[in-house]
Amino acid sequence: MTENIKRYFIKSFIVLAVIHLAYFSYGYFTFKGLKNINIYTEFYRFKFYDDVSISHFFVSGLFLLIFLIFLIRNHSRENYKGGNLFKVAICLLLISFLTFSFFISYSFGMNAKLKTELSENDFNNDKKLLNVLNPFLYGYTSYSSEKLFNYENILYPKPYPVIKQEDTIVTGEYPITETIYYSIDTIKALTSTFDKTTHKADSIFDILGFDKEELYKKVIAKTVIGDSTEIVFKGIQVHPEHDNDICIFLENKSLFSPVHGDSIDKQTYQAAVDRYKLLYNSKKDSLTYTFQRLDTILRKYNIETSLVPKQLTQDVYHYRDNKEEPLNGIRNTFDRKALAEKIKTLNKLFYEPNYLHPNIMAIYFAVIVLVWMALFLFYLIFNRKKSQ
Repeated sequence: MTENIKRYFIKSFIVLAVIHLAYFSYGYFTFKGLKNINIYTEFYRFKFYDDVSISHFFVSGLFLLIFLIFLIRNHSRENYKGGNLFKVAICLLLISFLTFSFFISYSFGMNAKLKTELSENDFNNDKKLLNVLNPFLYGYTSYSSEKLFNYENILYPKPYPVIKQEDTIVTGEYPITETIYYSIDTIKALTSTFDKTTHKADSIFDILGFDKEELYKKVIAKTVIGDSTEIVFKGIQVHPEHDNDICIFLENKSLFSPVHGDSIDKQTYQAAVDRYKLLYNSKKDSLTYTFQRLDTILRKYNIETSLVPKQLTQDVYHYRDNKEEPLNGIRNTFDRKALAEKIKTLNKLFYEPNYLHPNIMAIYFAVIVLVWMALFLFYLIFNRKKSQ
């Protein structure tokens, strides 16, 4: 390609960059704010009827018209062939793409503004707090659910977690069952060492007359990982119903929303540890302060709430110290559905951003290819005429 056409393409790219910057700025300054995000919020897609789409249509059309006129008038006198013609085609394809992607820059502007209002680090810290406090945030009817709240969900302190075993004491038409809880212990060793130790242990058990089958029944799972063997087995008998440091709020291990990129198991365990410390190791004011932080988060996300931190703390302590009393109401009223939808939407905006919506992707690339083919065809026609 000649230096003249190279300079022309560079100038065209600069003009397009300026227009993209203008759309980026427009998206940045017209972002409606964190409080207005809801389940329907998404990054912009071409909608054909609003100011972005209408301006996009006219700006793109005007640019392509002026670009083509000056391209044919001033830069179509060379009889390009082979590699040079291929370079021109590539430049025209880039021009076509950049000309029809202003709305994508608009979405980048929205995203940039979102992250100035809510950084990823702050968002993750909010989710960590919600994960710790999640068992305090259910509606009161959920606390009677044995699926949501049970002893097997307790992860901390030791000897938890536990596994439940039900034994039938009396058989017949009206059987009587007994529920026993055992701690879950783990042994991990090199497979070669484990096999040798097991063989020796069997010999000792035979000599002493121990029932090996009863011991093997305690094994919950055996997993070989590389050159190591991990055995998970039932440990000591545990009585959570008589444990004074256990209450219903420890019997739920669900996360409100996992932090992106971190191990779910580690997050679940850490939330359980922090929750236990709030309930049993910290002063009452610490729990109140934590609920104040929760109230701040709810208001930041524009969630309707009537939560009063001191009242909620009183309720939590009441049911902590009276665990035999059915939990039939705590003052934790807020719009749970709206918060869940807000966090779900923000997760999508942060970690699954659709700057190019799947519904318009096929049409979008088809338009780019058609416009590119039209530009290249015009250039070929006029280039041939000029060169004859």
